[in-house]
Amino acid sequence: MTVSKWKFWMIIISPILSFTACQAQIKNAKTENVKIFGNCGMCETTIEKAGNLKKVANVDWNKDNQMATITYDTTKTNQDEILKRIALSGYDSEKFFAPNDVYANLPGCCQYERATPILEKMSENNEDTTKAQMIMNHVDHKQDETKKQTQKVSPLTDVFDNYFAVKDALVKTDENVASDKAQKLLLHLNAIKVEQLSTDEKAVWTNVEKDLKDDVQKIADTKDISLQRAHFITLSKNIFELAMVSKQNTPTYLQHCPMANDGKGADWLSKENVIKNPYYGAQMLSCGKIVQTIK
Repeated sequence: MTVSKWKFWMIIISPILSFTACQAQIKNAKTENVKIFGNCGMCETTIEKAGNLKKVANVDWNKDNQMATITYDTTKTNQDEILKRIALSGYDSEKFFAPNDVYANLPGCCQYERATPILEKMSENNEDTTKAQMIMNHVDHKQDETKKQTQKVSPLTDVFDNYFAVKDALVKTDENVASDKAQKLLLHLNAIKVEQLSTDEKAVWTNVEKDLKDDVQKIADTKDISLQRAHFITLSKNIFELAMVSKQNTPTYLQHCPMANDGKGADWLSKENVIKNPYYGAQMLSCGKIVQTIK
């Protein structure tokens, strides 16, 4: 055999050997062929990367006929789950449509002609048109759920929510409710598990934990509104430090009253962009301004 012929056969055989080796690594293997729409080598890389799971699923996509050979462990996954992951990467199959915004962000060379006739065919066969729309919307919903999971809300959320409850009680000059809400805030502070915090949150938490709990305990232990407000000043300072490194779903507003703290000024945090002063309550409810928005 000449060198050129040897090279030719190696080009043909190598992908087959590689695919066979991958199959051997997947237990309880089932192989199926499915249509996945795309254009080029870049599409191939994205499709296969999205579908592949080590020792669980392997996708081999052919750009010439847009057919994919999918091999997977039937005890750990299924064809639908593989096609959903591929759809989330921007590529339609005959079962799942990619989200429109993900498709739109594909490189120009990868923006294949989308297979809308599939939906028309479903209508011709008198299938429920709602089902067609569900197919198009399913992956959008899945993507939203995935985003929620990857952008997990911080374990500190309950701490912030109870801080706001203390603040609202001080706005109403209700020392009894402020004391009660501080007790609940203290419970959430004591329930924080440091290992669940992000690296940045841990660093700040280590510095402020003792002072936070001390201020909250003192607000809880007294029914003197002036003392509660005095401790709320330093409590707010430390809560702000945590808020700056913690991911939350909604904006938080840092607000400032120049007259509080004997004219030295004092800050507080609020979920509202309307000023409701916790240091003076009804006496000067709107005294203050927003100095920072934390997103």
